[in-house]
Amino acid sequence: MTSLYLVPTPIGNLGDITLRAIEVLKSVDIILAEDTRTSGFLLKHFSIDRPLKSFHNFNEHRVVDGLIKKMKDGTVMALVSDAGTPGISDPGFLIARATIQAGLQIECLPGPTAFVPALLKSGLPAARFVFEGFLPHKKGRQTLLKKLAEEERTIILYESPHRLVKTLEQLKEFFGPEREVSISRELTKKFEETINGTVEEALNHFIQKEVKGEIVMIIAGKPE
Repeated sequence: MTSLYLVPTPIGNLGDITLRAIEVLKSVDIILAEDTRTSGFLLKHFSIDRPLKSFHNFNEHRVVDGLIKKMKDGTVMALVSDAGTPGISDPGFLIARATIQAGLQIECLPGPTAFVPALLKSGLPAARFVFEGFLPHKKGRQTLLKKLAEEERTIILYESPHRLVKTLEQLKEFFGPEREVSISRELTKKFEETINGTVEEALNHFIQKEVKGEIVMIIAGKPE
């Protein structure tokens, strides 16, 4: 019997949820949510009435042992993040590992992940790529950027709107102004936007406006 389901949720458009995701969320005993307010809105929209419990980066180490004990006693749980697939730059790894180590069964449903549509609509090579998630804010940031500047595969980063311009400035410094990039924000939402061009062109575009929404950056690998 499955003890823990990892359930992807829409990254924007609620119509992207799968029928199976709704079925699983209606069937479990407890839903673990990164933000109970965000997930509560989603559950209400789909008439899902199951108990919600907070599970996020700041409490996962403290509560995971208790959750595993409940699963051993027969409680079936589902983990959701605010958007997308749990464990991809969101909480999920720790409880997934603990569930496996406890000899319990875990299942991950297929579903939305923001970097996939961003990568495929970038026009950059998608056969081989490296996903780095969010760059370190301070320690190790420049070291990683220098390393990635030599990467020949397509590079995928997540970024927050208030750091986007800074990151593009650093890409210009370490990758060069002519490196190709594709910047997608607000994917699947009303104001979805994708900018394709060079680092210089993307920087000139975003430096002139207030940036909102979650950002996916697709960067061409270093030319061979």
